[in-house]
Amino acid sequence: MAKRTSVGTAPSKPSLAKQKSPERELAELIELLQALIRIPTVNPPGGEIKAARYLEQVLVDAGFKPEIVEPYRGRGSIVCRARGDGSGGDPLVLLSHLDVVPAPPEGWTHDPFGAELDRGYIWGRGALDMKSMVAMEVQVMRLLAATARAAGRDPAADPIPGLRRDIIFCSTADEEAGGWKGANWIVNEHPDWLHAAGALNEAGGIAVSYAGTRFYPIQVAEKGFVVYKLSVRGRWGHGSVPTEENAALLAAQIVTRLAEPGPARLTETIWALLGRAMPRLSPGAQAAIMGLTSSNPGRVETTLRELCDPMLAREASALIHDTVSTGVLNAGLKYNIVPGTATIELDCRTLPGTDEPAMRNQLRERMGEELWSRVEVECQQVGPAVQAPMEGPLYGILEAVLRHHDPDGVPLPMLAPYATDAKHLARIGVPTYGFSPLKLSAEDSLLELMHGDDERVSVEALRFGLPVLWEAVIRFCG
Repeated sequence: MAKRTSVGTAPSKPSLAKQKSPERELAELIELLQALIRIPTVNPPGGEIKAARYLEQVLVDAGFKPEIVEPYRGRGSIVCRARGDGSGGDPLVLLSHLDVVPAPPEGWTHDPFGAELDRGYIWGRGALDMKSMVAMEVQVMRLLAATARAAGRDPAADPIPGLRRDIIFCSTADEEAGGWKGANWIVNEHPDWLHAAGALNEAGGIAVSYAGTRFYPIQVAEKGFVVYKLSVRGRWGHGSVPTEENAALLAAQIVTRLAEPGPARLTETIWALLGRAMPRLSPGAQAAIMGLTSSNPGRVETTLRELCDPMLAREASALIHDTVSTGVLNAGLKYNIVPGTATIELDCRTLPGTDEPAMRNQLRERMGEELWSRVEVECQQVGPAVQAPMEGPLYGILEAVLRHHDPDGVPLPMLAPYATDAKHLARIGVPTYGFSPLKLSAEDSLLELMHGDDERVSVEALRFGLPVLWEAVIRFCG
């Protein structure tokens, strides 16, 4: 288990005083979020430049001089810096992305891009993933600008009073497709823009209710990914004479075998999470959790089903396994022709400690030598797993601020089963933490709403999130 750093549970008031009332701050935040949702930035094709241009004007109106980059047509990212006096060390990055996944309207009860405020929620694609965080970050920047102006300073050029580190706002294109045209491009072409002591990113600090307790997972690690294309070789023939060498049948066998979970492996982050959650669980749950260490995959899956509802059990399983998902399966030309070839596209998510060769070996073991001899394997994309420290000033502040604003809540380190732009910042040595604080109710399942129908965020979640983010930023940078 990782060492736990304590910085107290009741931080004193931040040294930078906000210049606006909480209700005005919240109203501005809601207006900003609604405007962002109403700019469709569905990836593909993206079109993030429209959102970047909108934010550019917001930040210019606040007094900053942001910079927009558009290395690919329509794929815009924006960077803006608030200056400190430099005495506190390297900057903090407020990282986010502008693109969203598709939102077919058939399953929605509200317009996915209408940003309606209804029954205490703002509805629309990106409300959780992650335009709410974009809006909170921009609102933090606007509050910093107001502090500068109140002191007679120029937010674009002068240090913000009380700020000891620079704060860099960066919202990127293309994260939902790997970030290659957004954060990856910035890291490759302008790494100095994002050189920092740390970064705050999406998918952490969001309340998850379990066994009567609110937990706040803080993302300190994320799984890697490997995308494979398998070309399956069978034998062409006439459909009137079935054969075991039908490539579609061979592909079906491969997909079936790969769907079975492999051995569970609990990483350092998961052990730390369990260690901090255990005191809040029942004795029965504590005892059952030990089943996760079994070498029998069936027992592990049974344990998860006993401990969690189906949705949470699936996510928990992904956190302790290298996973394989079949995304595309193609075979055949015509109903009466036995297909001689088939293709399978796999999305593999790897735990810290599993590299691409190890993942390839897992595929071979699961498929078996006979089927493995029938395929050609092409590795199309690789992203390594990422791990940030679970100790130190920044992580300690994130935990302490959450406890301050929700004394009944329990902050936890978390491994994310998906990829974020943290992978790109890791290449230049910037530790990145998922910290987009929202106090969701027990009825609002983050896992069901992100990328799902009727994505939404409550006004109360935003009311909680903005001051938490502000205090974390100021405590680290002020």
